[in-house]
This record gives sequence, C-alpha cells and structure tokens, in this order.
Amino acid sequence: MKRLRVAVLMGGRSSEHDVSMASARSVLDALADRYDTVSVEIERSGRWSLPAAAPSRELPARDERPVETLPVPAEAAVPVTLASVDVIFPVLHGPFGEDGTVQGLLELADIPYVGPGVLSSALCMDKDVFKAVLRDGGIPVTPSVTLREGDPLSHPFDYPVFVKPARLGSSVGISKVHDASELEAAVALARSHGEKVLIEEFISGLEVECSVLGNLDPVASLPGQIAIGAEWYDYSAKYDEGGMELIVPPPLPSETIERVRELAVSAFTLGECEGMARVDFFVRENGEVLVNELNTIPGFTATSVFSRLFEASGISYPELLDRLIELALERHARKNRYIF
Repeated sequence: MKRLRVAVLMGGRSSEHDVSMASARSVLDALADRYDTVSVEIERSGRWSLPAAAPSRELPARDERPVETLPVPAEAAVPVTLASVDVIFPVLHGPFGEDGTVQGLLELADIPYVGPGVLSSALCMDKDVFKAVLRDGGIPVTPSVTLREGDPLSHPFDYPVFVKPARLGSSVGISKVHDASELEAAVALARSHGEKVLIEEFISGLEVECSVLGNLDPVASLPGQIAIGAEWYDYSAKYDEGGMELIVPPPLPSETIERVRELAVSAFTLGECEGMARVDFFVRENGEVLVNELNTIPGFTATSVFSRLFEASGISYPELLDRLIELALERHARKNRYIF
C-alpha cells in the first residue's frame, strides 16, 4: 500500500513557538514508520522553511495540484513541498497558527489538513466570543468580564481572580490576582499580548479536562483531573517535569463524569469543531460543571493531556494520529462535494 505523505507544520510566530516545536517533534517521531513525513518550520519571524536535507525535497509534486507561491515569506522549496503531500498536520499553538489564519491558507491551497477549520479555530481562540456562543447555546461557562482598550479596570468578582489575554494559550500572560493592588499590573501584562483581556471569577473545585475526537459524530475521552502542587496551573506546571499529575478518571461521581463528557461534545459541536479539541472545565464543590475554554490544537506530545486521556480511553498515541489524518482526508473529500 502506498504510504501517505504528511507535512507537519511547526513553530509559528506566537509566544507558544517552543511548545509547538516539542509537540511537532513527537508527532513526527510517531508518524515516521507509517508515513512519508516532512516538517515545515514557521520561524518566529514568520518565515516558512524546511530543515536541512529535508526528505520532501526529493518528493515529486503532484500533477493535479498546482504549485502556487505562498502569500508568506518562504524559501523556494516550501511551496513545492506543500504541493507534494497528501495531508498537512498543523501542530501550531496560539495566534498565526491556531486561530484560523493558517487554516485559511490551507483552504485556499485546497490541501487536506488535520484539526478544526477556519471558523472554529478563530472562534475558539477568542475566549470572550467562544463563551458568548456557548452561553447562547445553553452551555454553562466560567463567569468573566471582558476589558477592551479604554475600559475601567473593574469587575464584579471577589478576589482572587484570574486575568488573561483573550486570544492566547499555554497560560502565557495569565496572572492570579489576589487583591485590587495587583490588578493593574496583571491587566498590563495581559494587554502586552493583545488588546482584549478577560477577568475570570476564581472557581473553587476541581480542574478537569476532556479530549474530543471526530468530525460529524465526535466522541469524548474519559476526563482527567489536573492535580498540581503550585498555586495554579501556570506555564511551569503545564510543561515542567513533574509540574502536574493527571488523574483519570477524576474523583467525581459517575454522573458528573458523564456530564463533563456530554458538555465536551456539546462545546465541540457548538464551536463548529472537527478533528480534535481539548475542553477544559472547572467542577464546583457542589458538582456544577463549567466549561472554561476549548483548545483546537492542544499540546501534542505522547505525554500531553490530550493524548493521555485518549490512551486511558483505549486509543493509543499512534492510533490517535492515524485517526486524525483519516478525519482530515474525510472532511476534505466531503466538503469538495459541495458547489461553491
């Protein structure tokens, strides 16, 4: 059987560049024995490039897909490479990768790609708009207020609160604010990453995450509790060795666990997602389940929460990658049946 050719997009312009690089290397290692793979790195400057001696330089371009010049700075071999693959796996986090920009480029190029599309990527990246859509759909979300340029630094919550950029991930730019004296500096930090800022109510309870996989008929993994030794789930707790423990399933009643899974699929569907997502929750001490956010391209190493939750649900890391590639090809074929 002919091996599929997969290009992994990695890096990106955002402050989550290093997280993307680690995720992408893990994906490439896991795909290597079953696919012809190549990596395309987007540098922090925005330039697209191939690694030295990239095997894809030897891949012939397919006759049915024209080689176009990318509307981004790129070395000459990059368009030829992208025209020669069967599917692209964007392992990009944050702006200019997870927010619909790269997805729009791949739609224009008519290349199948893994993960949610343009609308869902843009929607879910913006925590303010995402919460509004979920509230309109009857999904309970963590209470928050949004600050735009010129808005007063005020909120209705008791301290502590969390202050975060509306359009970023990996806990970058987030602060736990213990009293009013810390608010101005926290908002300034968040605004250094984007003009829109969220102030969220502190939720006392368990932090729980659930992975979702599928296109039109998505399925949820077993959820897991994020147990940390730090004060909150910051960048260090997420990515440093031993920073957190994942407890699968979480110490919750079975009906609460099923509620988490149900809301994960509902959030995935309302967010117009396809392929994959990780949905983050808080479960209050009274059992109420609140959606906090949805990540359309979650961390993707074999030990990341997304893959570990599916492994605990009976889907291994290599099988998970295979399914995501199959879903990308299925969606591309399905959408190409429509008349535009």
